[in-house]
Amino acid sequence: QVQLVESGGGLVQAGGSLRLSCAVSGAMLDFTTMAWFRQAPGKQRELVATIFPGGGTDCAPSVKDRFTLSRDNAKNTLYLQMNSLKPEDTGVYFCNGAKKPWAWGQGTQVTVFS
Repeated sequence: QVQLVESGGGLVQAGGSLRLSCAVSGAMLDFTTMAWFRQAPGKQRELVATIFPGGGTDCAPSVKDRFTLSRDNAKNTLYLQMNSLKPEDTGVYFCNGAKKPWAWGQGTQVTVFS
């Protein structure tokens, strides 16, 4: 059974940075296409960034050049470095398999104020 535990969210002023972590158990990150998603209040969950087994990454246009996705295979942990945060980045951030999502974790709240 795969478990996902997100952490690192918080309250930050616009222009600031946060680093999110996602500890994964029950799946090997280096063989899995993983992604970060976010859900803003009153909106559907959306894909933010993807990392492929080979290490390549892809980010949504709204976060490209500001967010960086990485992973530590030894720790089986996924990271999302978020810089130059904007109020529209506010939401609950989740990690999960990109192609075949498992049960969702609790997510981590990111709130950006101007």
